Amino acid sequence: MRRSIMPNRDHFIALTLGLGLSVGSFMPALAQTRQVPEARQQITLSFAPVVQKTAPSVVNVYGARVERRPQNPFMDDPFFRRFFGDGGFGLPREQVQRSLGSGVIVDAGGLVVTNNHVIEGMTEVKVALADKREFEAMILLRDPRTDLAVLKLKGVKDLAAIDIGDSDALQIGDLVLAIGNPFGVGQTVTQGIISALARTQVGVGDAQSFIQTDAAINPGNSGGALVDMQGRLTGINTAIFSKSGGSVGIGFAIPSAMVRVVMESAKAGASTVRRAWFGARLQALTQDVADGLGLDRPAGSVVASVVESGPAAEGGLKRSDVILAVDGVGVDDPESFGYRFATRPIGGTTQLTVLRGGKRITIPVKLTPAPETRPREPVKVAGRSPFTGLTVLNLSPVVAEELSIDLSAEGVVVSEVEDNSAAARVGFRKGDLILAINGERINASRDIELATRERKRSWEVTISRGGQTVTSTFGG
Repeated sequence: MRRSIMPNRDHFIALTLGLGLSVGSFMPALAQTRQVPEARQQITLSFAPVVQKTAPSVVNVYGARVERRPQNPFMDDPFFRRFFGDGGFGLPREQVQRSLGSGVIVDAGGLVVTNNHVIEGMTEVKVALADKREFEAMILLRDPRTDLAVLKLKGVKDLAAIDIGDSDALQIGDLVLAIGNPFGVGQTVTQGIISALARTQVGVGDAQSFIQTDAAINPGNSGGALVDMQGRLTGINTAIFSKSGGSVGIGFAIPSAMVRVVMESAKAGASTVRRAWFGARLQALTQDVADGLGLDRPAGSVVASVVESGPAAEGGLKRSDVILAVDGVGVDDPESFGYRFATRPIGGTTQLTVLRGGKRITIPVKLTPAPETRPREPVKVAGRSPFTGLTVLNLSPVVAEELSIDLSAEGVVVSEVEDNSAAARVGFRKGDLILAINGERINASRDIELATRERKRSWEVTISRGGQTVTSTFGG
Protein backbone atom coordinates (compact mmCIF):
# COMPACT_ATOMS: atom_id res chain seq x y z
CA MET A 1 0.00 0.00 0.00
CA ARG A 2 0.93 3.62 -0.34
CA ARG A 3 -0.84 6.92 -0.22
CA SER A 4 -1.07 8.94 -3.40
CA ILE A 5 -1.79 12.65 -3.71
CA MET A 6 -3.53 13.44 -6.96
CA PRO A 7 -2.45 16.67 -8.69
CA ASN A 8 -4.58 18.61 -11.15
CA ARG A 9 -3.72 18.70 -14.85
CA ASP A 10 -2.34 22.25 -14.75
CA HIS A 11 0.25 21.30 -12.13
CA PHE A 12 1.34 18.32 -14.21
CA ILE A 13 1.82 20.38 -17.38
CA ALA A 14 3.66 23.18 -15.58
CA LEU A 15 6.15 20.75 -14.14
CA THR A 16 6.74 19.15 -17.53
CA LEU A 17 7.36 22.45 -19.28
CA GLY A 18 9.72 23.62 -16.57
CA LEU A 19 11.80 20.49 -16.94
CA GLY A 20 12.03 20.90 -20.71
CA LEU A 21 13.39 24.44 -20.44
CA SER A 22 15.90 23.44 -17.79
CA VAL A 23 17.32 20.54 -19.77
CA GLY A 24 17.58 22.60 -22.93
CA SER A 25 19.57 25.33 -21.23
CA PHE A 26 22.23 22.83 -20.09
CA MET A 27 22.72 20.90 -23.34
CA PRO A 28 25.80 22.86 -24.56
CA ALA A 29 27.54 22.40 -21.19
CA LEU A 30 26.86 18.66 -21.23
CA ALA A 31 28.31 18.32 -24.73
CA GLN A 32 31.56 19.99 -23.65
CA THR A 33 32.11 17.63 -20.68
CA ARG A 34 31.64 14.31 -22.49
CA GLN A 35 34.62 11.98 -22.31
CA VAL A 36 35.43 8.33 -22.84
CA PRO A 37 36.01 6.26 -19.63
CA GLU A 38 39.75 5.77 -19.11
CA ALA A 39 39.68 3.00 -16.51
CA ARG A 40 37.53 -0.02 -15.66
CA GLN A 41 36.64 1.49 -12.29
CA GLN A 42 34.84 4.34 -14.05
CA ILE A 43 32.27 1.99 -15.59
CA THR A 44 31.82 -0.52 -12.75
CA LEU A 45 30.47 1.78 -10.04
CA SER A 46 27.54 0.14 -8.24
CA PHE A 47 25.13 0.55 -5.33
CA ALA A 48 25.35 -3.20 -4.67
CA PRO A 49 27.35 -2.89 -1.39
CA VAL A 50 24.70 -0.60 0.09
CA VAL A 51 21.89 -2.89 -1.05
CA GLN A 52 23.61 -5.98 0.36
CA LYS A 53 23.94 -4.22 3.71
CA THR A 54 20.38 -2.91 3.98
CA ALA A 55 18.09 -5.23 1.99
CA PRO A 56 17.94 -7.95 4.72
CA SER A 57 16.42 -5.33 7.05
CA VAL A 58 13.48 -4.57 4.73
CA VAL A 59 10.45 -6.87 5.03
CA ASN A 60 7.02 -7.40 3.52
CA VAL A 61 4.02 -6.71 5.77
CA TYR A 62 0.70 -8.50 5.20
CA GLY A 63 -2.48 -7.52 7.03
CA ALA A 64 -5.90 -9.18 7.08
CA ARG A 65 -9.27 -8.83 8.75
CA VAL A 66 -12.52 -10.76 8.42
CA GLU A 67 -15.66 -8.75 7.67
CA ARG A 68 -19.13 -10.21 8.04
CA ARG A 69 -21.61 -9.28 5.34
CA PRO A 70 -25.08 -8.25 6.53
CA GLN A 71 -27.49 -11.14 6.15
CA ASN A 72 -30.15 -10.92 3.47
CA PRO A 73 -33.57 -10.71 5.20
CA PHE A 74 -34.85 -13.56 3.00
CA MET A 75 -32.38 -15.87 4.78
CA ASP A 76 -34.51 -15.75 7.91
CA ASP A 77 -36.86 -18.14 6.07
CA PRO A 78 -35.73 -21.83 6.25
CA PHE A 79 -37.20 -22.35 2.74
CA PHE A 80 -34.71 -19.93 1.20
CA ARG A 81 -31.79 -21.27 3.24
CA ARG A 82 -32.59 -24.77 1.95
CA PHE A 83 -32.12 -23.69 -1.67
CA PHE A 84 -29.48 -20.98 -1.41
CA GLY A 85 -27.36 -22.06 1.57
CA ASP A 86 -26.33 -20.02 4.59
CA GLY A 87 -24.40 -17.52 2.46
CA GLY A 88 -27.46 -16.40 0.55
CA PHE A 89 -27.65 -16.20 -3.25
CA GLY A 90 -24.11 -17.48 -3.61
CA LEU A 91 -22.57 -14.65 -1.58
CA PRO A 92 -20.26 -15.61 1.31
CA ARG A 93 -21.28 -14.40 4.77
CA GLU A 94 -17.67 -13.44 5.49
CA GLN A 95 -15.11 -11.58 3.41
CA VAL A 96 -11.40 -11.25 4.08
CA GLN A 97 -9.93 -7.80 3.52
CA ARG A 98 -6.17 -7.71 2.95
CA SER A 99 -3.42 -5.13 2.77
CA LEU A 100 0.15 -5.32 1.53
CA GLY A 101 3.07 -3.07 2.32
CA SER A 102 6.66 -2.97 3.49
CA GLY A 103 8.46 -2.53 6.79
CA VAL A 104 11.94 -2.10 8.25
CA ILE A 105 13.62 -4.08 11.05
CA VAL A 106 14.91 -1.49 13.53
CA ASP A 107 15.90 -3.82 16.37
CA ALA A 108 17.56 -7.25 16.27
CA GLY A 109 14.97 -8.53 18.76
CA GLY A 110 12.23 -8.28 16.15
CA LEU A 111 10.91 -4.69 16.15
CA VAL A 112 9.60 -3.60 12.75
CA VAL A 113 8.50 -0.08 11.78
CA THR A 114 5.90 0.35 9.04
CA ASN A 115 3.17 2.81 8.05
CA ASN A 116 0.05 2.87 10.16
CA HIS A 117 -2.11 2.89 7.03
CA VAL A 118 -0.59 -0.45 5.97
CA ILE A 119 -2.07 -2.22 9.01
CA GLU A 120 -4.97 0.11 9.82
CA GLY A 121 -8.02 -1.91 10.82
CA MET A 122 -6.18 -5.22 10.40
CA THR A 123 -6.60 -7.91 13.07
CA GLU A 124 -3.95 -10.31 11.75
CA VAL A 125 -0.49 -9.20 10.64
CA LYS A 126 2.33 -11.31 9.19
CA VAL A 127 5.82 -10.31 8.15
CA ALA A 128 7.95 -11.99 5.48
CA LEU A 129 11.71 -11.49 5.70
CA ALA A 130 13.99 -11.04 2.72
CA ASP A 131 15.05 -14.71 3.07
CA LYS A 132 11.37 -15.80 2.65
CA ARG A 133 10.79 -16.74 6.31
CA GLU A 134 7.41 -15.64 7.63
CA PHE A 135 6.42 -14.70 11.17
CA GLU A 136 3.29 -13.59 12.93
CA ALA A 137 3.51 -10.05 14.27
CA MET A 138 1.95 -8.32 17.24
CA ILE A 139 1.03 -4.65 16.91
CA LEU A 140 2.83 -2.82 19.71
CA LEU A 141 1.94 0.74 18.82
CA ARG A 142 -0.10 2.64 16.24
CA ASP A 143 0.38 6.35 15.75
CA PRO A 144 -2.03 7.85 13.19
CA ARG A 145 -0.57 11.33 13.82
CA THR A 146 2.69 10.34 12.16
CA ASP A 147 1.28 7.43 10.11
CA LEU A 148 3.77 5.07 11.78
CA ALA A 149 3.30 1.75 13.56
CA VAL A 150 5.63 -0.63 15.39
CA LEU A 151 5.32 -4.42 15.17
CA LYS A 152 6.93 -7.16 17.24
CA LEU A 153 7.79 -10.43 15.50
CA LYS A 154 7.09 -13.54 17.53
CA GLY A 155 9.77 -16.14 18.15
CA VAL A 156 12.74 -14.42 16.52
CA LYS A 157 16.11 -13.09 17.59
CA ASP A 158 19.35 -11.80 16.08
CA LEU A 159 17.69 -10.28 13.03
CA ALA A 160 19.46 -7.91 10.63
CA ALA A 161 18.49 -4.52 12.04
CA ILE A 162 19.21 -1.38 10.04
CA ASP A 163 21.26 1.50 11.42
CA ILE A 164 19.20 4.66 11.89
CA GLY A 165 20.75 7.77 10.38
CA ASP A 166 20.33 11.47 11.05
CA SER A 167 17.63 12.85 8.75
CA ASP A 168 18.45 16.40 9.88
CA ALA A 169 21.88 16.03 8.22
CA LEU A 170 20.39 15.36 4.76
CA GLN A 171 20.92 17.87 1.99
CA ILE A 172 19.07 18.39 -1.27
CA GLY A 173 20.92 16.44 -3.94
CA ASP A 174 22.08 13.58 -1.70
CA LEU A 175 21.80 10.14 -3.29
CA VAL A 176 19.29 7.73 -1.69
CA LEU A 177 17.83 4.27 -2.33
CA ALA A 178 14.19 3.26 -1.81
CA ILE A 179 13.71 -0.41 -0.86
CA GLY A 180 10.32 -2.09 -0.62
CA ASN A 181 7.81 -4.42 -2.26
CA PRO A 182 6.00 -2.44 -4.99
CA PHE A 183 2.92 -4.09 -6.52
CA GLY A 184 3.69 -7.24 -4.52
CA VAL A 185 6.32 -8.36 -7.05
CA GLY A 186 9.02 -8.88 -4.41
CA GLN A 187 11.77 -6.78 -2.93
CA THR A 188 12.84 -4.00 -5.28
CA VAL A 189 15.46 -1.24 -5.11
CA THR A 190 15.16 2.14 -6.83
CA GLN A 191 17.66 5.00 -6.81
CA GLY A 192 17.27 8.77 -6.77
CA ILE A 193 18.19 11.95 -4.95
CA ILE A 194 16.74 14.07 -2.18
CA SER A 195 14.58 16.50 -4.16
CA ALA A 196 13.43 18.67 -1.25
CA LEU A 197 13.31 18.78 2.54
CA ALA A 198 10.74 19.90 5.12
CA ARG A 199 7.71 19.39 2.89
CA THR A 200 4.68 20.02 5.12
CA GLN A 201 1.65 20.51 2.86
CA VAL A 202 1.38 16.84 1.95
CA GLY A 203 -1.84 15.94 3.78
CA VAL A 204 -0.49 12.90 5.64
CA GLY A 205 -0.25 13.23 9.41
CA ASP A 206 -0.32 16.43 11.45
CA ALA A 207 3.23 16.72 12.80
CA GLN A 208 5.23 16.10 9.68
CA SER A 209 8.11 17.51 7.71
CA PHE A 210 8.59 15.12 4.81
CA ILE A 211 11.67 14.20 2.81
CA GLN A 212 10.92 14.42 -0.92
CA THR A 213 12.71 12.09 -3.34
CA ASP A 214 12.57 11.15 -7.01
CA ALA A 215 13.44 7.51 -6.24
CA ALA A 216 10.52 5.52 -7.65
CA ILE A 217 7.92 4.73 -4.96
CA ASN A 218 4.86 2.70 -6.00
CA PRO A 219 1.92 0.84 -4.37
CA GLY A 220 3.38 -1.60 -1.85
CA ASN A 221 6.40 0.58 -1.06
CA SER A 222 4.63 2.15 1.92
CA GLY A 223 6.57 1.40 5.10
CA GLY A 224 9.77 0.60 3.20
CA ALA A 225 13.19 2.11 3.74
CA LEU A 226 14.77 5.23 2.31
CA VAL A 227 18.50 4.76 2.90
CA ASP A 228 21.60 6.87 2.35
CA MET A 229 24.88 5.82 0.76
CA GLN A 230 26.21 4.57 4.11
CA GLY A 231 23.30 2.14 4.39
CA ARG A 232 21.53 4.06 7.16
CA LEU A 233 17.78 4.53 7.44
CA THR A 234 16.92 8.16 6.68
CA GLY A 235 13.17 7.79 6.23
CA ILE A 236 10.11 5.57 5.89
CA ASN A 237 8.48 5.81 2.44
CA THR A 238 4.85 6.74 2.88
CA ALA A 239 3.20 8.73 0.06
CA ILE A 240 3.47 9.80 -3.57
CA PHE A 241 2.29 12.78 -5.61
CA SER A 242 0.67 11.22 -8.64
CA LYS A 243 -1.97 11.64 -11.30
CA SER A 244 -2.09 8.00 -12.31
CA GLY A 245 -1.49 6.26 -8.96
CA GLY A 246 2.01 5.21 -10.04
CA SER A 247 5.36 6.91 -9.54
CA VAL A 248 6.02 10.15 -11.39
CA GLY A 249 9.19 10.91 -9.46
CA ILE A 250 7.68 12.74 -6.47
CA GLY A 251 7.66 10.60 -3.35
CA PHE A 252 7.63 11.43 0.34
CA ALA A 253 9.27 9.76 3.34
CA ILE A 254 8.86 10.29 7.08
CA PRO A 255 12.24 11.43 8.47
CA SER A 256 14.22 9.04 10.65
CA ALA A 257 14.16 11.59 13.50
CA MET A 258 10.41 10.97 13.85
CA VAL A 259 10.85 7.23 13.36
CA ARG A 260 13.26 7.21 16.30
CA VAL A 261 10.71 8.91 18.58
CA VAL A 262 8.01 6.37 17.75
CA MET A 263 10.43 3.45 18.06
CA GLU A 264 11.70 4.57 21.47
CA SER A 265 8.12 4.88 22.76
CA ALA A 266 7.42 1.30 21.69
CA LYS A 267 10.63 0.07 23.30
CA ALA A 268 9.60 1.74 26.55
CA GLY A 269 6.37 -0.27 26.55
CA ALA A 270 4.05 2.66 25.75
CA SER A 271 0.91 2.00 23.72
CA THR A 272 0.96 5.61 22.46
CA VAL A 273 3.82 7.90 21.50
CA ARG A 274 5.07 10.05 24.37
CA ARG A 275 5.52 13.58 23.08
CA ALA A 276 6.34 16.85 24.70
CA TRP A 277 3.30 19.05 25.32
CA PHE A 278 3.51 22.59 23.96
CA GLY A 279 0.35 24.13 25.36
CA ALA A 280 -0.41 26.67 22.64
CA ARG A 281 -2.32 26.85 19.36
CA LEU A 282 -0.57 28.20 16.26
CA GLN A 283 -1.66 29.71 12.97
CA ALA A 284 0.22 30.14 9.69
CA LEU A 285 1.80 33.53 9.05
CA THR A 286 0.18 35.29 6.09
CA GLN A 287 1.93 37.66 3.69
CA ASP A 288 -0.06 40.64 5.01
CA VAL A 289 0.94 39.93 8.61
CA ALA A 290 4.56 39.35 7.56
CA ASP A 291 4.61 42.73 5.78
CA GLY A 292 3.22 44.42 8.88
CA LEU A 293 5.92 42.84 11.04
CA GLY A 294 8.70 43.84 8.67
CA LEU A 295 9.55 40.28 7.63
CA ASP A 296 10.86 39.67 4.12
CA ARG A 297 8.75 36.52 3.73
CA PRO A 298 5.80 34.82 5.50
CA ALA A 299 7.87 32.26 7.40
CA GLY A 300 6.89 31.43 10.97
CA SER A 301 3.86 30.62 13.12
CA VAL A 302 1.62 33.07 14.95
CA VAL A 303 0.56 32.12 18.49
CA ALA A 304 -3.27 32.18 18.42
CA SER A 305 -3.86 31.09 22.03
CA VAL A 306 -1.88 29.88 25.05
CA VAL A 307 -3.11 27.31 27.57
CA GLU A 308 -2.97 28.60 31.11
CA SER A 309 -0.29 26.82 33.18
CA GLY A 310 1.02 24.98 30.11
CA PRO A 311 4.74 24.80 29.19
CA ALA A 312 4.44 27.62 26.63
CA ALA A 313 2.75 29.94 29.15
CA GLU A 314 5.27 29.09 31.85
CA GLY A 315 8.12 29.86 29.44
CA GLY A 316 6.67 33.31 28.76
CA LEU A 317 5.09 32.83 25.32
CA LYS A 318 2.23 35.22 24.60
CA ARG A 319 -0.61 35.51 22.13
CA SER A 320 0.44 37.17 18.82
CA ASP A 321 4.08 36.13 19.26
CA VAL A 322 5.62 34.80 16.02
CA ILE A 323 7.75 31.68 16.37
CA LEU A 324 10.58 31.72 13.84
CA ALA A 325 12.85 28.85 14.93
CA VAL A 326 13.20 25.87 17.28
CA ASP A 327 16.71 25.40 18.68
CA GLY A 328 18.06 27.57 15.88
CA VAL A 329 16.30 25.67 13.07
CA GLY A 330 13.81 27.79 11.13
CA VAL A 331 10.14 26.72 11.03
CA ASP A 332 8.01 28.06 8.19
CA ASP A 333 4.55 27.00 9.38
CA PRO A 334 2.69 25.26 12.24
CA GLU A 335 3.29 21.83 10.67
CA SER A 336 7.06 22.21 10.55
CA PHE A 337 7.01 23.58 14.10
CA GLY A 338 4.98 20.55 15.21
CA TYR A 339 7.55 18.23 13.68
CA ARG A 340 10.55 19.99 15.26
CA PHE A 341 8.90 20.16 18.66
CA ALA A 342 7.66 16.55 18.53
CA THR A 343 11.16 15.20 17.84
CA ARG A 344 12.64 16.88 20.93
CA PRO A 345 13.28 14.43 23.80
CA ILE A 346 11.13 14.72 26.91
CA GLY A 347 12.93 15.97 29.97
CA GLY A 348 14.97 18.82 28.55
CA THR A 349 14.30 22.36 27.37
CA THR A 350 13.97 23.73 23.86
CA GLN A 351 14.81 27.30 22.85
CA LEU A 352 12.28 29.15 20.69
CA THR A 353 13.27 32.16 18.60
CA VAL A 354 10.30 34.52 18.83
CA LEU A 355 9.46 37.85 17.20
CA ARG A 356 7.67 40.17 19.64
CA GLY A 357 7.16 43.88 19.13
CA GLY A 358 9.65 43.95 16.29
CA LYS A 359 12.42 42.37 18.38
CA ARG A 360 13.74 38.82 18.37
CA ILE A 361 13.86 37.14 21.76
CA THR A 362 14.60 33.62 22.98
CA ILE A 363 12.02 31.78 25.07
CA PRO A 364 12.82 28.50 26.84
CA VAL A 365 10.05 25.88 26.90
CA LYS A 366 10.25 22.78 29.08
CA LEU A 367 9.74 19.45 27.31
CA THR A 368 7.21 17.70 29.54
CA PRO A 369 4.43 15.23 28.64
CA ALA A 370 0.83 16.39 28.70
CA PRO A 371 -0.87 15.74 32.05
CA GLU A 372 -4.18 13.92 32.53
CA THR A 373 -5.78 16.54 34.76
CA ARG A 374 -9.20 14.91 34.44
CA PRO A 375 -10.01 11.18 34.25
CA ARG A 376 -10.97 10.06 30.76
CA GLU A 377 -13.98 8.02 31.91
CA PRO A 378 -14.64 6.43 28.49
CA VAL A 379 -18.32 5.82 27.72
CA LYS A 380 -19.56 3.70 24.82
CA VAL A 381 -23.05 4.74 23.80
CA ALA A 382 -25.56 1.88 23.55
CA GLY A 383 -29.30 1.81 22.96
CA ARG A 384 -31.05 3.21 19.90
CA SER A 385 -30.00 6.71 18.94
CA PRO A 386 -27.80 8.43 16.33
CA PHE A 387 -24.99 8.25 18.92
CA THR A 388 -24.97 4.46 19.22
CA GLY A 389 -21.48 3.12 18.55
CA LEU A 390 -19.62 6.19 19.80
CA THR A 391 -16.96 6.08 22.51
CA VAL A 392 -16.46 9.47 24.15
CA LEU A 393 -13.88 10.79 26.62
CA ASN A 394 -13.54 13.71 28.98
CA LEU A 395 -11.12 16.39 27.80
CA SER A 396 -7.67 16.85 29.33
CA PRO A 397 -4.30 18.01 27.97
CA VAL A 398 -3.16 14.45 27.22
CA VAL A 399 -6.40 13.56 25.42
CA ALA A 400 -6.25 16.77 23.39
CA GLU A 401 -2.62 15.99 22.48
CA GLU A 402 -3.39 12.40 21.42
CA LEU A 403 -6.36 13.40 19.24
CA SER A 404 -4.86 16.67 17.93
CA ILE A 405 -7.68 18.91 19.11
CA ASP A 406 -7.79 22.32 20.74
CA LEU A 407 -7.70 22.04 24.52
CA SER A 408 -9.59 25.32 24.94
CA ALA A 409 -12.70 23.67 23.45
CA GLU A 410 -15.60 22.46 25.58
CA GLY A 411 -17.70 19.30 25.57
CA VAL A 412 -16.55 15.69 25.25
CA VAL A 413 -14.48 14.20 22.47
CA VAL A 414 -15.24 11.20 20.24
CA SER A 415 -12.37 8.73 20.53
CA GLU A 416 -13.85 5.87 18.49
CA VAL A 417 -16.67 5.28 16.02
CA GLU A 418 -17.72 1.65 15.63
CA ASP A 419 -17.89 0.46 12.03
CA ASN A 420 -21.41 0.15 10.56
CA SER A 421 -22.95 1.70 13.69
CA ALA A 422 -25.70 4.30 13.76
CA ALA A 423 -23.10 6.93 14.68
CA ALA A 424 -20.95 5.96 11.68
CA ARG A 425 -23.95 6.16 9.34
CA VAL A 426 -24.89 9.70 10.41
CA GLY A 427 -21.29 10.84 9.94
CA PHE A 428 -19.63 11.17 13.35
CA ARG A 429 -15.81 11.15 13.22
CA LYS A 430 -12.99 10.52 15.64
CA GLY A 431 -11.99 13.87 17.15
CA ASP A 432 -15.47 15.42 16.99
CA LEU A 433 -16.38 17.47 20.06
CA ILE A 434 -19.98 16.99 21.22
CA LEU A 435 -21.11 20.24 22.83
CA ALA A 436 -24.87 19.82 23.29
CA ILE A 437 -27.71 17.34 22.73
CA ASN A 438 -31.27 18.65 22.41
CA GLY A 439 -30.23 21.94 23.93
CA GLU A 440 -28.55 20.39 26.99
CA ARG A 441 -24.83 21.14 27.43
CA ILE A 442 -22.54 18.10 27.48
CA ASN A 443 -19.71 18.66 29.97
CA ALA A 444 -18.74 15.09 30.88
CA SER A 445 -18.76 11.70 29.19
CA ARG A 446 -21.43 10.45 31.61
CA ASP A 447 -23.77 13.19 30.35
CA ILE A 448 -24.01 11.25 27.07
CA GLU A 449 -25.52 8.27 28.88
CA LEU A 450 -28.13 10.46 30.54
CA ALA A 451 -28.97 12.33 27.33
CA THR A 452 -29.48 9.15 25.29
CA ARG A 453 -31.22 7.02 27.93
CA GLU A 454 -34.69 7.59 26.45
CA ARG A 455 -35.69 7.26 22.81
CA LYS A 456 -36.77 10.44 21.03
CA ARG A 457 -38.39 11.18 17.70
CA SER A 458 -35.62 13.63 16.79
CA TRP A 459 -32.19 14.56 18.06
CA GLU A 460 -30.53 17.95 17.83
CA VAL A 461 -26.77 17.81 18.29
CA THR A 462 -24.14 20.55 18.32
CA ILE A 463 -20.60 19.47 17.48
CA SER A 464 -17.28 21.17 16.85
CA ARG A 465 -15.09 19.82 14.05
CA GLY A 466 -11.90 21.44 12.76
CA GLY A 467 -12.67 24.66 14.63
CA GLN A 468 -16.18 25.01 13.17
CA THR A 469 -19.37 24.55 15.21
CA VAL A 470 -22.37 22.93 13.52
CA THR A 471 -25.88 22.05 14.79
CA SER A 472 -27.73 19.21 13.02
CA THR A 473 -30.99 17.35 13.56
CA PHE A 474 -31.36 13.58 13.14
CA GLY A 475 -34.41 11.33 13.21
CA GLY A 476 -34.91 8.99 16.17
